[in-house]
Amino acid sequence: MLLAIDVGNTNIVFALAQGQEIVHRWRIKTDPARTADEYAVWLHQLMQMEGVSREAVCEVIIASVVPQTLFNLRGLARRAFRAEPMVVGTPEVDPGIEIRLSNPAEAGADRVVNAVAARASHPGASIILDFGTATTFDVVSADGAYEGGVIAPGINLSMDALYRAAARLPRIAVEPPAEGLGVIGKGTVHAMQSGVFWGYVGLVEGLVGRIRAEIDNPATVIATGGLAPMFARHTRVIDHVDPDLTIRGLIEIHALNARGAAA
Repeated sequence: MLLAIDVGNTNIVFALAQGQEIVHRWRIKTDPARTADEYAVWLHQLMQMEGVSREAVCEVIIASVVPQTLFNLRGLARRAFRAEPMVVGTPEVDPGIEIRLSNPAEAGADRVVNAVAARASHPGASIILDFGTATTFDVVSADGAYEGGVIAPGINLSMDALYRAAARLPRIAVEPPAEGLGVIGKGTVHAMQSGVFWGYVGLVEGLVGRIRAEIDNPATVIATGGLAPMFARHTRVIDHVDPDLTIRGLIEIHALNARGAAA
């Protein structure tokens, strides 16, 4: 069984996969100070609850946008599962996709992994929209290469900045205004909901339109991240929602490198 670990700026997702099937997934807050032992205790308890033994895990792959977490996650793999982990972004791991950046090392591991998963599931050009700490747009060309993308502040980050900087504005949830209410706010909360939610819908639609015009291709838009389903209900530019996109990309990269090692 494969343990795939996706380290984001806010959360870390641990997923167990049997072949191409994701059988379990768990989430924990990202904390660079968390030790390998702490990860092991937490993860083993969750595995026991699902009836999965530690010995069932024999391989580990990691993608991290927080480099400080790698030392302890490597320690978790080696000590708890006796496995040498594959780490996306290191020279030893082939992502299996051409990265068309002037400096390929600048490509975030999560963005490359998402591109690999998108290419595997949706042939042709695609735009991956990831609602995370940052809102990212990544482009896979029609011939299957990673072309680059766009990074914008995440919606929660923007809301938090608004709350902290404006003394009289309350903290609100990310959601559209109540059904029946228009865009023009009739109160502070309504006005903030319109600005934040419809503002981000406008950002998504505007950037997808500009990207499609630049690549001169309709391109399939695949959304991932916790807020993807909510936004997909309110715009027609999102074609598919895939909450497991990053994990599926890790599974693809692991399979590619495992085959290469066996050859």
